[in-house]
Amino acid sequence: MDSGPGIEVTVVGGGVIGLTTAVVLAERGRRVRVWTREPAERTTSAVAGALWWPYRIEPESLVGEWSLESLAVYEELAEHPDETGVRLVEGVHGGTRLDWLGPWASRVPGLRPAHAGEWAAGTALWARLPLIDMSAHLPWLRERLTAAGGIVEEREVTDLAAVDAPVVVNCAGLGARELVPDPAMRPVRGQLVVVENPGITTWLTSVDPASQSPTYVFPQPGRLLLGGTAEEDDWSLTPDPAVAERIVERCAALRPEIAGARVLEHRVGLRPSRHAVRLEREELPGGRVLVHNYGHGGAGVTVAWGCARRAAALAYPAV
Repeated sequence: MDSGPGIEVTVVGGGVIGLTTAVVLAERGRRVRVWTREPAERTTSAVAGALWWPYRIEPESLVGEWSLESLAVYEELAEHPDETGVRLVEGVHGGTRLDWLGPWASRVPGLRPAHAGEWAAGTALWARLPLIDMSAHLPWLRERLTAAGGIVEEREVTDLAAVDAPVVVNCAGLGARELVPDPAMRPVRGQLVVVENPGITTWLTSVDPASQSPTYVFPQPGRLLLGGTAEEDDWSLTPDPAVAERIVERCAALRPEIAGARVLEHRVGLRPSRHAVRLEREELPGGRVLVHNYGHGGAGVTVAWGCARRAAALAYPAV
């Protein structure tokens, strides 16, 4: 595979992890190219509900720092929501408590137990968190990369070792299962329903980490995202009408005004799940370097900037 003139780094994968990693590298002065099998608008990242929150991702000991680093970036990006797609939105996490979370939670500004009027039944947390419109954020990342001198090419990679660049960063997500190969990579299927927004301005989640039926309501510009599912080892990208009906019913039980909302679209995405994120450096023959940055489960957006900075440091360790 032709490395192209002056290319120092090839990032394999054009979702939120790949694009963010490429931006970090390019803005540190590296000549970066992204090879992606499909445009960002057709990646798993494009389907994400994209509320900042560590969900279905390990190891917990590292995820907190990656998430907090990313939170700081999103708080800055939220100053220009129309450009970046990032907004700070208030909402409630039903069914969780601060003492059930890791040490990172104490460093999230404004995260607190919900008052009785904010959650009708039992334990919940209230917060003002980044909610990212991926239809705007992914193109913005691509434009930021281009502005830093990077390029994006639609090109499928079948052999990481054959990518002709001094440094290769593997951000292939679920594709790493075949590409590495890494049989530890597994899909966790997520289905959601897009409806007209009847006037809801706050987000809501009710998530049991062991359940296949998390419930969430995310207000995005011009629409409302309703979810969802967490079906392990399910590769189907076809929306299930019965599942969609149950999603709407669960969301309407929490916000009754949803019941009559007109359905605009059905979406399915496969979360790239692994027992732990793989973020490590591998030496290739001839002095080349391969950095792995994949397996982010349901929190790719949440940890994108923290993991991108770690990947960049692994690619070019400080002397």
